Amino acid sequence: LLRRHGSMLSLTSATSGYSATSTSSFKKGHSLREKLAEMETFRDILCRQVDTLQKYFDGCADAVTKDELQRDKIVEDDEDGFPNTRSDGEFLHNNNGSKEKLFQCLSHKGINGIDFKGEAITFKATTAGILATLSHCIDLMVKREDSWQKRLDKEMEKRRRVEDAYKSVLSELKKKSHFGGPDYEEGPNSLINEDEFFDAVEAALDRHDKIEEQSQCEKSRIQRSSSVPSGDVFSCVGSHRFAEKVEEMVQNHMTYSLQDVGGDANWQLVVEEGEMKVYRREVEENGIVLDPLKATHSVKGVTGHEVCHYFWDTDVRNDWETTVENFNIVETLSDNAIIIYQTHKRVWPASQRDVLYLSAIRKIIANNENDPDTWLVCNFSVEHENAQPNNRCVRAKINIAMICQTLVSPPEGDKEISRDNILCKITYVANVNPGGWAPASVLRAVAKREYPKFLKRFTSYVQEKTAGKPILF
Repeated sequence: LLRRHGSMLSLTSATSGYSATSTSSFKKGHSLREKLAEMETFRDILCRQVDTLQKYFDGCADAVTKDELQRDKIVEDDEDGFPNTRSDGEFLHNNNGSKEKLFQCLSHKGINGIDFKGEAITFKATTAGILATLSHCIDLMVKREDSWQKRLDKEMEKRRRVEDAYKSVLSELKKKSHFGGPDYEEGPNSLINEDEFFDAVEAALDRHDKIEEQSQCEKSRIQRSSSVPSGDVFSCVGSHRFAEKVEEMVQNHMTYSLQDVGGDANWQLVVEEGEMKVYRREVEENGIVLDPLKATHSVKGVTGHEVCHYFWDTDVRNDWETTVENFNIVETLSDNAIIIYQTHKRVWPASQRDVLYLSAIRKIIANNENDPDTWLVCNFSVEHENAQPNNRCVRAKINIAMICQTLVSPPEGDKEISRDNILCKITYVANVNPGGWAPASVLRAVAKREYPKFLKRFTSYVQEKTAGKPILF
């Protein structure tokens, strides 16, 4: 209605609106959005009033301009002694009566129907309404600002308490790091990042290497005079409850482990040091690195029987295996098959690992008399009621094989075969599921570093143990 009616109605509407604003602006339930709508209405009214007043002032200005022109003409006519005739036929004389008639005429022609006093009052009421609404909006915003400030203060106080509690818990966990469970350090929510984890593992491995070197230098080796069973003992499968599983694992290794690394096998050469080459396939399952590893090596002066014997014999294990903390034979299945439980030395921040596996040594007779016999030791994970998993260690799963063949170069003349005439070709394969969780880059870096060192250490030990002794084919 305010936009469609004239000045007097605008005055009444604006005044009543102002009055309503002044009495109800601070009622509860009037939101900021409603007050902004009121201000938009006031703005429209004010724009119309400004337009009306502008027309009034324009009309006044036009009237004054016309009056000055008419006066100039009247003065000129009086000087000539003749009256001046307007276009509408009226005569204008240079006296007061003619001037009054002129202004009356301009009043009717220029600003007809405009109530200046009423428009001025309406304009004043509208501006007062805008000021009142603005004041109300400011009050609303101040109240809201106070409310948001209180909420912000509460949230900041909550955050401060949570941060203090987090720091306190973190400090307690660091103090009790050794009792936080096997996955505390290396789990996916580890408190150290991957680079720090890797550096810590590298430092721990270096310390272990130094300790092992010192131990080897200081201790004198004890020569063991253990009797080695003949090869015929290791040719049979056995009749224990795991016999079928052992035979299956042996045949799988003979079929697949001795295959060439070329073709579609996707083996990647990661280490090459002299006769030794180490290959790897990158395999991950649920974020755990399960990279199969395959190494080939040639060692002079030893036979496949000797290499596999020292790899399988638990009496000499501590002489060459530096990663094992302790082990025990859980069950002896036969002369060539035993179940072993062993724990490995912990490398902080990785969790300690243990493994329960069946270890079997076998001699595979060659089908062709021109081909060498094959000696094999396979170690694969099993379950046993006397060695259940515990909370102190993470149980790893393994499937490992040491496969050896002996090559003989006949000596010249009638000379006897010496160790200079024999060469052992070794194929070592390892499929390990480390359990738990550790960064993939760390596991792969450790494997790349430790497996070559293990093969060198073990083969050097076998050469040292067999030097000067009769050859055992």
